[in-house]
Order: sequence, then C-alpha cells, then structure tokens
Amino acid sequence: MKKIFFLLLFFSTQFVFSQVLKPISWKSTSSVSQLKTGETLDLIFTADINPNWYLYSSDFDPDLGPIVTTFAFKKNDSYQLIGKLKPINAQKKFDELWGGEYTYFKKKAEFRQTIKLLKTNPKIEVSASYQVCSDVDGKCINLEEDFVFDKIQVTESPQTSTENTLSETQNPENKEVEKIDSLKKDSSTTAPTSQNLPENTSKKPIEVSVTPAENEKPSLWAFMLSAFIGGLFALLTPCVFPMIPMTVSFFTKKSKSRSEGIFKALLYGISIVGIYTFMGFVVSLVWGAEAANLLATHWLPNILFFLIFMIFAFSFFGMFEIVLPHSWANKADEQADKGGIMGIFFMAFTLVLVSFSCTGPIVGTILVAAAGGEVLKPVLGMVAFSSAFAVPFTLFAIFPSWLSHLPKSGSWLNSVKVVLGFVELALAFKFLSVADQVEHWGLLDRHIYIAIWLAISIGLFLYLIGKIRLPHDSPTEHIGVPRLLFALTVLSFIVYLSAGMVGAPLKALAGYLPPQTTHDFDLLTLLQNRQSTENQVVRKKVKYSEFLKLPHGLFGYFDYKEALEAAKEAKKPLFIDFTGHGCVNCREMEARIWSNPEVLRRLQNDFIVVALYVDDRHELPENEWITSKYDGKVKKTIGKINSDRQISLYNNNAQPYYVLLDNNENLLVQPKAYDLNVENFVEFLDKASTEFKNR
Repeated sequence: MKKIFFLLLFFSTQFVFSQVLKPISWKSTSSVSQLKTGETLDLIFTADINPNWYLYSSDFDPDLGPIVTTFAFKKNDSYQLIGKLKPINAQKKFDELWGGEYTYFKKKAEFRQTIKLLKTNPKIEVSASYQVCSDVDGKCINLEEDFVFDKIQVTESPQTSTENTLSETQNPENKEVEKIDSLKKDSSTTAPTSQNLPENTSKKPIEVSVTPAENEKPSLWAFMLSAFIGGLFALLTPCVFPMIPMTVSFFTKKSKSRSEGIFKALLYGISIVGIYTFMGFVVSLVWGAEAANLLATHWLPNILFFLIFMIFAFSFFGMFEIVLPHSWANKADEQADKGGIMGIFFMAFTLVLVSFSCTGPIVGTILVAAAGGEVLKPVLGMVAFSSAFAVPFTLFAIFPSWLSHLPKSGSWLNSVKVVLGFVELALAFKFLSVADQVEHWGLLDRHIYIAIWLAISIGLFLYLIGKIRLPHDSPTEHIGVPRLLFALTVLSFIVYLSAGMVGAPLKALAGYLPPQTTHDFDLLTLLQNRQSTENQVVRKKVKYSEFLKLPHGLFGYFDYKEALEAAKEAKKPLFIDFTGHGCVNCREMEARIWSNPEVLRRLQNDFIVVALYVDDRHELPENEWITSKYDGKVKKTIGKINSDRQISLYNNNAQPYYVLLDNNENLLVQPKAYDLNVENFVEFLDKASTEFKNR
C-alpha cells in the first residue's frame, strides 16, 4: 500500500507541476478524396480550442504584435499551391493596447488551402506555427503542429500529364518551404544582420498598462461602477433634481397608509430600473457580440460616436437641448393619471421621457461605451445606471423627512451639466483616436491627444473657479468648498497630464491614450538611454541588437550563450526573460514592474539581462540550427530555439517567464511568471542576489 501511495503521489505531483500547456487540438482532411491530376481540392485544417482560450488567425498585420498563424508546405513536385491560405469566419477585434485590428478564433477554427494535384501518389507535409492565448490569465503560448496528407487517391489525367513534367524553375510555387501568410509585408527598412538573417522590420514594444484578458471581470465591474456614478450625476441635473420632492410628495399624499406609500415607492423605483434595463437589452439584442465588435473596430461608427459625443457636449454647454416629442410625455402622463400599478409604471416612464434632455447624453455614453464589450455590458450598464437613478426617489418616499436636508435647486444644477459637457468632450476624442489608429491617419498621435485633453481640463478648471461663463450660468461671486476641492482635483489631473507631454507613461490612463510609440518627443526614454550608456562600460556589439531592444534604456543581450559569457566575466547572476513580441503580459510587466526605480536599479546593476524572444522569426544560419530533445524537430529560428530552451529545461511554455541562474547555469530561486506586485518582484531579485553571493 505504501508503494502504491507513493506512486500515486509521484504521478500527481508530476501532473501538478507540469506546466507545458496545449489548449488546442487539430484535425486535417481534404475536401475531395479521389480526383485526377490537374484538378484542385482544399486542404482543411480544423482546431478545437479549449474554453477561455483563443487562437490568432492568419489574416492580419504580422507587425501588429500578436503572432499570426502560418502554414509551411514542404517542397514537393506533386502539387501546386493555388492562392493564399483562407481562414474561415474568423472574428475581428480592435485592440487599443496593440493599436490595431486582429482576427482570431474561439472554440472552433478552420483554415483552407487550395492546391492543384500534379502527380499521382502525392504526399503533402505541412507544418503550422501559431499562438493561443487565455482569456482568464492572459497567458500566450506559441505552438507547432505537423500534418501529412498521403491518402489522397489521384489518377493520371491525359490532359494534364504534361504539366507534371514542369521543372521547379517553371513552377515558382514549389519552393523548399512555401510560407503561407496572407498579409506578410515586404520589408526593406532593416538591413540583414552579419549572420545573413532575413529582413524584418524592427518595432518598438508597445507599452501597455492593462491586459484586457487578464482584467476582463474587473473591467466589467469598473464599467458598472462608472455607470452607477453616471446615474448619480443624472440626479444632479436640472431636469431631474427638482422632480425628487414633487414625486415623493405625490406618493405620501396619495397613499392611505405608510406601508402603501412604501409599496408604491418601491414599485416606482423597480419600474425605472426595468425601463432602463429594457433599453440595454434592446441594444444588446440589436448589436449582439459580432455587431458590437464591428462598432468597436470600424472607423465609421467610431467617427459617428465622436460626432454624437460632440453633440452631447454642446447640449450640456447650453447651445441647444435634446428633447423627445412632447406628445410622448403627454400620453405617458395620461396613463399615469389612471392610477394603479400601471399608473405607477407610466409615472416612471414619464420621468424617463421628461428627463431625457439631461439623462439622454449620459445613457448614450454608457450604451456607446458598451459597444466594444460583451453582450451583457449594455444590460448591466443600464441596471447600474438606473439603480443609482431610482434609489433616491424610493428612499425619499420611504423616509420623507430626509427631504428637508436636500439642497435647494439653483444655478449649481446647471454647473453640473456643464461639467458633464467637458467630460463628454474629452470622451469624444477617445473614439476619434480609435478610428485614427485603425486607419493609420496619424491625426491623433499620443502628444496631440494629451494636448487636447490638457486644453479641455484647463477649460474645466477655469470654469470651476469662475473665469469662464456659459449660457444659463449665473454670475459667480464666490465658490463653495466642494467646488474648490473639485477644481483642485482637476488641477492635479492637469499636472499629471503635463508629464505625459515629455513622455511619462501615464499608466493610470494607458487604456485611454494612443500607444507610447506614437509620441514624437519621449524625453524619458532619451534620458534613460543616456543614463544606461553612461553606466555601462564600452562593450562589443550585442548579437541581434539591430532588431531587438530592451525597455527603459536597459543594456542587455538577446542570445543565451553571449549573455552567459558576459555574466561569467562580470561575475553576476543571469536574468533570463522569456518573452515575445506578441506577449501583452510581457509588455505590461515591463511597463508596470520593470519601470519601478527599485526593480530597474537592480536589473541595471545586479544582473546580466537577456531577453529570449520565443516568437521571433529570424531564421539562423544552418550551423546554428538545433534538433530538439523535447519533440525531435529541427529548430531554425531564434524564437523556436528560445522556446525549445524554455520547454526543455524549465517545463514551461507560457510568457512572461523569468529565470535567474548562477554562472554554472543552476537555478538561484524558483522561476517567476506574471506578477504585478512590485514588492514580490523585488523580493524575487533580492533572494537570487543573496543566494548568488552565498554560492
């Protein structure tokens, strides 16, 4: 029994600690199983994707960041490729963090490649390279899959027999390896390296501060919180606030008892929530997941949203009012006069209609913001908004004595509208920025966008301190303490934004700002680069530094052997960063953790840093190829060699993954994965430094 117990314990621990993930399974087939030479068929590649994972497709810009799926066809004169690889029904999405649109699959994926059979007994060998990512924790994994088609029955066709004798020079489609990449760009901006590496356009890492997959649930709660706050602001508008005492007085006077008044008040509040929630449901039903995605990614709806928000802002500024036809409110009011449960419902409906000129822009803002999210977002957004909107009416009806503590209506209500107008104006440029990034117009680069938000914030500050007056505003002889505190908050935001003009990352606003790479004058990066250069001794040229860079001006390496040699010479531990061009979490760690002064100082002074990109496609000279001990395949590119090192030595294939070694290539501490806690990362580095000194 003891032996059985320890055997079970061994296998269970092996299962728990094994971290090589493969959340996808592939199948391959052909559209036709029997045909003649000269005829065409489709090779069909299908994949089942585990829940909470998605596969990047093959038909988007490979320089965007994520790794596109590619299929490599081995040299064979028995077939000819016709056209390009076709992904079937891939979904599209614009990602603000990458600053562009990509395509992907969830649950099921399908790719098709048309070929023409030239000989009998064909054997078609295909190798797929792809990236799958998790919706739950943001992990991204680069994988490969091999396919063999050798059971297609092909008979000789007299009409096409002469075609089978074509030489390789007459068939440009037949090469040693035929790369299928429908959007691969020709690049001539980067010269080949000394190792005769193929050309590749170098691209600075995209600095991001939030991973959508990682923070999907928190972002939904944040959205609902913002919708709830929007409901509270709606209460403070001139269209709604004066109606609170009127409505409460109606319930208290028309009710025969306190319990009846409370029941009617609750029903009134529930009716308000129900009406707004139904609006969210209709929007969700009309848009749906796919339509919502289109609204978030296409330039035309984003331009439309920009114009709508501008109209909302002008309305709040007092240029005009957005009102519904008066006949709608009159009819609803007639139904309310009939009394009963339906009468209470129509009282709520009347409130919604009458207050539309103030609540409409806020409701529209919430629904438009939900366009790029899940189907539930419009519904949950309206639940949150209407709850904040309805609860005060209900509570004041239950506790009418509270009415005496309400402030009196006055010019401050119009000030609330104007403040909301400034907020709408700032949000309008967010949608214009999305359209600008999708179409690469270059109208709203990061510094221009920040300058516009600065101007809007300064205008709001001047309004709050009484230096700007708009229509319907009363003269401001003095400002109250709440208004002064709000003005100081806006002034603090202005100071914070100002740092962004010289390249500060502004991490709190990263999801709302264009990518850092669009900033013309990034003073912070320039200073970091200068400081890093001054703190480093003169070194030989680093391998692959022509197209690979480290963030924050860090000096480091991109080849393991070169970095290990440098670590031995410097007598420092080796910091291995298993990373990727398409790794969102890697960029987030660099932006949030590596940029911390305590972390950056340690990386600069205490370690030799090597970034091993697992998805880099530069093919190495043949004498640098390796045969993997893990899967037996020949690894030819920088990325595949680095990925094989991570899997073979550390039983892990997700990024980011940080490994700290001594000069004898032994682990100093247990490797670390994605962790946004700065203290944890500092402790991780310090433990390794201490252990290195002890050894």
